[in-house]
Amino acid sequence: MPCEDMLARLLAQAGTEGADLVTLHAVVEEASERGAARALHRLGLEDSGARSDLSELRELLGAWRDAKRGLWRALLGWVTRALLALLLVGLALRLGHPEWLR
Repeated sequence: MPCEDMLARLLAQAGTEGADLVTLHAVVEEASERGAARALHRLGLEDSGARSDLSELRELLGAWRDAKRGLWRALLGWVTRALLALLLVGLALRLGHPEWLR
């Protein structure tokens, strides 16, 4: 039975018989399923390949995050090495041993 028909019947039942807890629960469930189906349709994810598409997108996003994290770590390592090299050059000059720089 289509969601629209079921939802309409439940709302009619709630209007005529009163809205007991079971009827309200069913209305909420049918309305949420209808909303979820509409959202998936709008996103273009209602077909059978959507699950694999989302899985691939998650893998791609994870790889991007790993690459970004690796880039920042490498950059931090290079900056640290450059600062330590400058410190050693300054120390050699300060101690009066410029021949250490050769």
